[in-house]
Order: sequence, then C-alpha cells, then structure tokens
Amino acid sequence: MVRGFVLGATAGRTTLNGEGLQHEDGHSHLLAATNPAVVSYDPAFAHELGHIVKDGLRRMYGANSENVYYYLTIYNEPIIQPAEPENLDVDGLLKGIYLYSPAARNNKRSAQILASGISMQWALAAQQKLQDEWDISANVWSVTSWNELRRDGLAVDRHNLLNPEDRKSAYITKKLEGTSGPVIAVSDFMRAVQDQIQPWVKQPFYSLGTDGFGLSDTRGALRRHFNVDAESIVVATIAQLVEQGEVKAKVLREAMDKYKIHDVSAADAGNTEGSG
Repeated sequence: MVRGFVLGATAGRTTLNGEGLQHEDGHSHLLAATNPAVVSYDPAFAHELGHIVKDGLRRMYGANSENVYYYLTIYNEPIIQPAEPENLDVDGLLKGIYLYSPAARNNKRSAQILASGISMQWALAAQQKLQDEWDISANVWSVTSWNELRRDGLAVDRHNLLNPEDRKSAYITKKLEGTSGPVIAVSDFMRAVQDQIQPWVKQPFYSLGTDGFGLSDTRGALRRHFNVDAESIVVATIAQLVEQGEVKAKVLREAMDKYKIHDVSAADAGNTEGSG
C-alpha cells in the first residue's frame, strides 16, 4: 500500500550507451503495466514532469486519495528544456497524449508521429527532415504514458461489452480522430510498449522500438542499430506512405540510400553531453 514516486533515472535502451547491456532497460514499462496500482509515465520534458508530479501528489495524498504509486522514467541524457507551450493541453498530458508540435505546413502527404521520453528529440528532428527534404507534413504527439492510454482503452472496452447501448471511444481514438496519414509510434523501449495502444488507433499503425540486445557504442550508433533515430523515423514514415500508395517506392529507396540506413557508423555519434 506504499505511495510515492519511483524514478527510472537509467531508463531506456540507448541512453547509457557505453555501459553495456546490463543497464539497457527496454521493458520496465511493460513490467509496470502488470500492476494495477502503478501509474507509469515516460515524459519528454520538464514541464510534463512538473504537471505529472503535481497530479500524482493530489491523487496519492489529497482528498479522496488513491492506493497507487508512480513510476516515472527520466533517463540519463541531458537535454536543453524548452519553455512550457502556451495553452498546454494539461488534460491530455495527464491522460497520456497531447499534440506537442503541429506540422508547419499542410502538405498533400501527412503522418502522425507519436513519441515518448527521450525519443521526442528524434521525432522532432524527423518532423523537420520530412518537411524540408521530402515534402511530408507530420504532427508530433507527446505520449506521456502508453500504459495509461492502454488502461483507458481496456476500461472503455469493458464498458462497451457490458453496456452495448451506451458505447464510448478510447481517449487515444478521440485524440487522433480526424487526423490523416499513418501513425508512427516510437520510444526508447521495446515495440511492445507502443503496441499496447494499437487496438484503439484507427489509422495505419507502425511502431519503432529497441527490441533485442543492444551494443556498447555511441548513442547515435545504438539508435541506428535499433532503427529509432530521426532518419529511421523518416524512412518508416515514407515506407508506410508507400504502402498506402501516397509515395512511389523509389522515394523509399532514395531515403534509405541518402541516410545509409543500414550503416550504424553513418549515424551522428552525438556526445556524452546529450546531443546525440
């Protein structure tokens, strides 16, 4: 019945690049999902963390307190923190997803990139590359909690099963309603973490994650190895648009060749200060 915050300060499978496999966590959110008392988040920014901790204190120690505790993954990579966006969707942030970076322009071809934690940095870089190099619009959504979105989806499914005359929609379904293009879901965890929400995503869905054993190498090389870096997100987005007939197959080959997507040594190595 303990309450409080458990902080995953060495979270993710690529942020402790030089430490070897023993510290490469790609599955802790799956373990957290097995315990109904664990409220787990994978925030990308300090402003998200602040709202989550404030709400956690309310839920655990405020009026009508709950018997829950929080698991927060906060990584091992220094990132310059942006200011909190104006008109921040705090409700979405706490429920698991909000639109962080809308596409700069509305191109004919579009996609939705869902990212959590440290992977937000790769998603934002991919958004820029898609726009500048391939004329593809992409919205970037911050998924603060894949687990909470799945928990909501399961609760909605149970409600609909027991109340067929009063059907509801999952929160993730409502948030993505009206968007166009495929959904690319990425994190520094196994794809199974992101795949938790797939039943409630109506758009074509593809996940990128850190499955398998990693390497003792640079952060950049590790992310290329797992195909979760910005260039891999671009390639995955184009591949999904090819499947939908929106992009010609030769464009996908051009992108793969341009980024040398099979070569881990071609990735930006980054550095220990966190710019990888």
